[in-house]
Amino acid sequence: MITRSTIDQVYETARVEEVIGDFVTLKKSGSNFKGLSPFSQERTPSFMVSPVKQIWKDFSSGKGGNVVAFLMEHEHFSYPEAIRFLAKRYNIEIEETEQTDEEKEKANAKESLYLVNQFAQESFEKDLWELSEGMAIGLSYFKERGFTDEIIRFFGLGYAAEQKDFFYSKALKAGYSEEYLVATGLVIKSDYGGVDRFRGRVIFPIRSMGGRVQGFGGRILSATAKTAKYLNSPESEVYHKSQVLYGLYEAKKAIAKEDLCYLVEGYTDVIQMYQNGIENVVSSSGTALTPEQIRLIRRLTSNIVVLFDGDAAGLRAALRGVDLILEQGMNVRICTFPDGEDPDSFAKANSEEEIKAYLQTESKDFIEFKTAVLLKDTNNDPVKKAATVREIVQSISKIPDPIKQEIYIKQCAASLDVSEPVLFNALAQEQTKTQKPVRKINPSDLPQPVIQKTPQSEQAVNPLFFLERQIISILIQYGNQEATFDELIMSTDEDGNLVEESKTVLSKVYEKVFLDLQQDEVELIQPEFQELYAQLIESYQLEGVLKLEKIMQQENPTLGKIISDILLADEVHQLHDWEKKNIFVKQRQSVVGQLVSETILTFRRYLIDQKIQSLLVEVKEKKSTELETEFLEEVMQYQSLKKLLSQKLNRVL
Repeated sequence: MITRSTIDQVYETARVEEVIGDFVTLKKSGSNFKGLSPFSQERTPSFMVSPVKQIWKDFSSGKGGNVVAFLMEHEHFSYPEAIRFLAKRYNIEIEETEQTDEEKEKANAKESLYLVNQFAQESFEKDLWELSEGMAIGLSYFKERGFTDEIIRFFGLGYAAEQKDFFYSKALKAGYSEEYLVATGLVIKSDYGGVDRFRGRVIFPIRSMGGRVQGFGGRILSATAKTAKYLNSPESEVYHKSQVLYGLYEAKKAIAKEDLCYLVEGYTDVIQMYQNGIENVVSSSGTALTPEQIRLIRRLTSNIVVLFDGDAAGLRAALRGVDLILEQGMNVRICTFPDGEDPDSFAKANSEEEIKAYLQTESKDFIEFKTAVLLKDTNNDPVKKAATVREIVQSISKIPDPIKQEIYIKQCAASLDVSEPVLFNALAQEQTKTQKPVRKINPSDLPQPVIQKTPQSEQAVNPLFFLERQIISILIQYGNQEATFDELIMSTDEDGNLVEESKTVLSKVYEKVFLDLQQDEVELIQPEFQELYAQLIESYQLEGVLKLEKIMQQENPTLGKIISDILLADEVHQLHDWEKKNIFVKQRQSVVGQLVSETILTFRRYLIDQKIQSLLVEVKEKKSTELETEFLEEVMQYQSLKKLLSQKLNRVL
């Protein structure tokens, strides 16, 4: 595990504008930088970076945070991977915490496998470009496939010499251990010595999402060789074929940006598509699609288009993969190519515009595709058609979202000319097999009158969320400032009557917020705000100042995103140069006292409203005259308190 001192050093050294500047074109805008969002398609800049606060905010997608959060979002690194990336960029030596001997041995072994794979990739690539055999056989093959020098280097393609121990000897001479050469599968050990697994093949490196070489795919070029045409690395500590996707590292940015992933079968399919402008494409490397591979894609997008050859085997393979994709809650479409074509040949023969147009028009929803494929074999046979309908319903049953299920059932009913109630009941039978609850639909249930729902933008939102966020915002931006507050002090006159006396007091904002909430024993409801509130108050009370960087440096990116949202919210107008248009935004600093008082009072009043509602519901449920009287008395007390708070709010406003 990386030590805290190393993490602190990384945060102290890394500059958010420098790191993000490597990925996004930034332009100076006042004290900040702005640019086009790397997470969405846009023409007007909505991405802002604050060098002073060392945070960023993307107003188009709502994402934000510190420099590590950017790498986790944009590069899809894990937290440790992001720290290591920054440490390498700024030449910071990484210190690890003390590990047991067993942990050290396991970590060292895994790292050694990665190092051996990296050496192998560099060696194969060098042999492709510099070894006469590599140039004559390997490079010629790639050129014949239509690959440019740039794309060959981009994917790190290589060549393994025909000599049986060519790589093995080179690796030993370079100081790499035979144990790890065998463990990665690069070398096969026998009684006759070490033999290169991939000898005489062109090499396709397979990388993790973070860019580390996990394994290799090799294609034999000799037509007479009595061996498998394609060969992959064997299972190892760093390579599990069911958990990798070829091209994922190269495609991840495009997948996230397009919110769509194209899934193909082979290595050359990926490379040819990428070279012709379709960069959001990955391959299952010739293996059957697995749930682990689908979950890798789901980290980047929920939308998959499966691209397959137009032959019968390809279509059946597409159908097998569809159900797995549906089970993971993904949206899946299928696109097949004309007879004799595959993604590689089609991309090579067409322009980028033609490819994109074809994918757009020919991608079919899985219901439409599966119906078309399966109905071909029925020949209007009622029994076969019934089996086809049931098979389609089985696919729909894999979808975890009941709303999507209902939509697909309706679509299926229309395309197959089967009534919806029958399909719903068939769906219920399928889900009963897997013990999933489902709503049965009777014929009398349909059709129902359509009720227009209120658009989401018009529905009432929960004000509690925004009030709690406002409290956090106040603590972050003004917590250590002093402000004047009007306090109502209750006293009695000579006749014993209660008298309200208004008194102006000077107090730090965080003290005012903390004492007011503590006085009423009020806690925030939202878990993320509750956690952030506790850390903010603790920082003020123990440190005397707010150390936001410490809070944002935690592994949980949620808190950092909330903080960046708040800190950059008031600066969004810079993106549109409102001041140049004589539109000026009022600064909240000028009314901090009023803002704090108004927020706390409104928050307390809202909580009282909730309490009153819960009491009224409880009264109805109890149905006891005696208890009803007690509850109503309590409700009246809360109503009085609410009235008092409203009076105070009127004074503030």
